[in-house]
Amino acid sequence: MKDQLLTLERKIAEARLGGGQQRIDAQHKKGKLTARERIHFLLDPGSFEEVGMLVQHRCRDFGMEQQHFLGDGVITGYGTIDGRLVYVFSQDFTVFGGSLSEAHAEKICKIMDLAMRNGAPMIGLNDSGGARIQEGVASLGGYADIFYRNVMASGVVPQISAIMGPCAGGAVYSPAMTDFIIMVEDTSYMFVTGPNVVKTVTNEDVSSEELGGASAHSTKSGVTHLTAANDMECLEKVRRLVSYMPQNCEEKPALKSYALTEEWREELRSIVPENANQPYDMRDVIKGIVDEESFMEIHENFAENIVVGFARLAGRSIGIIANQPMNLAGVLDVNSSRKGARFVRFCDSFNIPMLVLVDVPGFLPGTDQEWNGIIVNGAKLLYAFSEATVPRITLITRKAYGGAYDVMNSKHIGADLNYAWPAAEIAVMGAKGASEIIFRKEIIEAEDPEAMLLQKEKEYQEAFAHPYQAAERGYIDEVIDPCLTRRKLIKAFASIENKVLHLPRKKHGNIPL
Repeated sequence: MKDQLLTLERKIAEARLGGGQQRIDAQHKKGKLTARERIHFLLDPGSFEEVGMLVQHRCRDFGMEQQHFLGDGVITGYGTIDGRLVYVFSQDFTVFGGSLSEAHAEKICKIMDLAMRNGAPMIGLNDSGGARIQEGVASLGGYADIFYRNVMASGVVPQISAIMGPCAGGAVYSPAMTDFIIMVEDTSYMFVTGPNVVKTVTNEDVSSEELGGASAHSTKSGVTHLTAANDMECLEKVRRLVSYMPQNCEEKPALKSYALTEEWREELRSIVPENANQPYDMRDVIKGIVDEESFMEIHENFAENIVVGFARLAGRSIGIIANQPMNLAGVLDVNSSRKGARFVRFCDSFNIPMLVLVDVPGFLPGTDQEWNGIIVNGAKLLYAFSEATVPRITLITRKAYGGAYDVMNSKHIGADLNYAWPAAEIAVMGAKGASEIIFRKEIIEAEDPEAMLLQKEKEYQEAFAHPYQAAERGYIDEVIDPCLTRRKLIKAFASIENKVLHLPRKKHGNIPL
């Protein structure tokens, strides 16, 4: 038995060394943690249990039979984050550049199957050069096996991808099908085809960072939801992200203990300017409503005319979708609609109640928007809200104009409770534009058209530039003093937390993708 134990100890030590000390040192020189170090800092101390430590590849081509590393370039297993079970894989760049082989893929698939069977979040720490070329179609098949499981797991357990190194070719599609992507600045990138191929095909000169770095994907494409300065910050963000989610689609997020006080927020009275055309930061409204330091923004630097993220309200995890008057006056456009719809669908998938803060003048006009599909993209947000069955509350802080009023979680598409602040305006359009249309003939025929326009604009404002007509019809449930907003919302969410809504029986809807 002694000899057998020594053999086991030797194999464990060999597996833990990955590609060897030299390659570990090279990883550290790049400012990157090793695969095992990442797991160590991600999970609670001492909680990680490894699965498949002794797995090896089975390739015998191109001299691969002479090169074997225990674990085959990926560490898989389970552990806890704040005491909650999670499953994790961490690709090891020191072993064949973290490339995916048949055996490597089988390990990831095994751990994904366990996550599904046991209803726990799946976290992937990606650092891979892509498919292992020496294995040909076997490695491609391995990717497809993973993709299929990503789809099957979607909406069943939360899936988070941390991109902590290269991710190219087919390897990008697995993270793309997960719920959230976090990229590390300067050391990670994602692209379908790399700079060399781009140069060959399109004659464009572009670096890996410009093509698919964290900055490009967090600002231009919206592929990544969060960025981090380094590996440690990335892992901390993963831990924080998980804290807002339930274990699976059958559970609700845990309610954290919170001692209620008066919950009066005087500062909310002074955030929205008297001038309806003056911008303000919707994040100030969010901070005035939610628990202190609890807001975690998602997609912060993409489609900045809408703000989405997680927060807590009296310890309750909620998702926030809010127009941002500081950017493009808070209009809805192609990217903001897509960004909002994606977040709404995640919250609905995992029983996270939604708070929608509305200050929207409409949809962005122009050929660029129309030709890039504002119709179908705006419809995505409308579809996502209409389909959602979780508790939904809307607060109109200032403007809610036109079709955008309907889209932003109006009563008509299933919102449970709809509130407005006293200065809210709910109308087809702004007073000036409406007056120019309605009273066009009178303005043209007037001795002083400008004065007539101002008069009619004032009349329109008095008739429609307030929340009371909507309240009379029951479209707004209550007009509230801003300082009472937090108290009102805490009570409202508590009152609808057991909401049950059954959608019509069907295989699935056909969202306008």
